[in-house]
Amino acid sequence: MTKILLSIAIIALLAFGGYKAWQVWESYAKDKDLAQQEAEAVSKIVPEQLPGMPSAWEQGYQKAYAAAQAGDLTMLRAWLKAYGQQVDDPRRAWIELDYMVMISKEDPQEAKAIFDTVRDRTPQESPVYPRVKQLAKTYE
Repeated sequence: MTKILLSIAIIALLAFGGYKAWQVWESYAKDKDLAQQEAEAVSKIVPEQLPGMPSAWEQGYQKAYAAAQAGDLTMLRAWLKAYGQQVDDPRRAWIELDYMVMISKEDPQEAKAIFDTVRDRTPQESPVYPRVKQLAKTYE
């Protein structure tokens, strides 16, 4: 009798363990799909088409951005200081996130502060929100 009860208990534990493993696997697959969808949403955004910046400033920004990508952040820093407060979201948020990523190695505290301000003012409906959510893993 005890042998039968022990066998039933073992089978029940194995079934329960299999069920829990299946739940973990489903959760993992769902999280992976969500991360992939967020990455795709970010890659579909064309920053130049985001509203919030006058077109007359685009050329100056592009020059400063190109210099920053080449390693000279002074032009982009100066551009942000001169025009950054006058640019509206969502374009401002995107520009600040680009700048944040560029300075993160040399000044991680400033990068985190920039991330916090952008995250706090970016609503979930914003086209920039998927990028904020994607970067949150690194900068929180």
